[in-house]
Amino acid sequence: MKDKKLSVVIPIFNEEPNIELLYQRLRQVLENIAYSWDLIFVNDGSRDNSGNIVKQLREKDKRVKYIEFARNFGHQIAVTAGVNHASGDMVVIIDADLQDPPELILDMVQKWEEGYEVVYAKRKKRKGETWFKLWTARVFYRLLRKITSFDIPLDTGDFRLMDKKVADNLRNMPERSRFIRGMVAWSGFRTIGIEYERDERHAGETKYPFKKMLRFAIDGITSFSYFPLQLASYLGIFFSVISFIAITVVLYLHFFTNKTIHGWTSTILAVLFIGGIQLFTLGIIGEYLARIGTDVKQRPIYVIREKELDD
Repeated sequence: MKDKKLSVVIPIFNEEPNIELLYQRLRQVLENIAYSWDLIFVNDGSRDNSGNIVKQLREKDKRVKYIEFARNFGHQIAVTAGVNHASGDMVVIIDADLQDPPELILDMVQKWEEGYEVVYAKRKKRKGETWFKLWTARVFYRLLRKITSFDIPLDTGDFRLMDKKVADNLRNMPERSRFIRGMVAWSGFRTIGIEYERDERHAGETKYPFKKMLRFAIDGITSFSYFPLQLASYLGIFFSVISFIAITVVLYLHFFTNKTIHGWTSTILAVLFIGGIQLFTLGIIGEYLARIGTDVKQRPIYVIREKELDD
């Protein structure tokens, strides 16, 4: 069975306190599978000693490989680089913070052996998360599921196993704004989920504060749904109808009755409200135009400073 191989992709950004423990746990797990394996660490512009720790691990174990970016390009780009350079018949994506248990990989491999091409980890409980993050995540995944035309599993992250054909498909998807879990779901391969309880971060701080989470959510929605553009159209139609009715009423009152409408407050409120709707819809259009502009430039989505991938 050693002719088959499992590659584990691990994006890292300032994860110095977690890397060695993650390596130890991954090694303990992967020694129990009937396949050869390697670990691909992608250093996403870390400012701590993360890169050096990975290099030290590689000196002791050539199954440890690394890619180092010239700067920070973001989590989804780091995952993309790791998948692009993975050579396994299976590819597992896992973060370095130890919130996702490496031991679950054994169950994922078993499901792959049963014929599933994507095995994702579904979080039934998330320890150490604030109520706000839990609530916003819950709303986001359910909203995204409703406004897309395909099934994105609820309450999942990027922790998953993918067959080689799924990884090959990801490599052929050229968009610059990446939403990996949506891209995998869009592909339509045979999929199954495994439930687990997500642990607290072992050490360090979250790499997804509110600003990044908001950007991530916008990328997810604009990558896989035209609903925001449709919403802008619906709002335009709705307020055009309201405006037409209001104009009809005002003209009727002016020409056929003695009533007049006094005060400028209602006028100002109406102007500000309609102006706000217009700016909102322009913002939506701007998001889609920005994505088109980024893709048209055809710049590489990441720049590698150095890499060590040979056995």
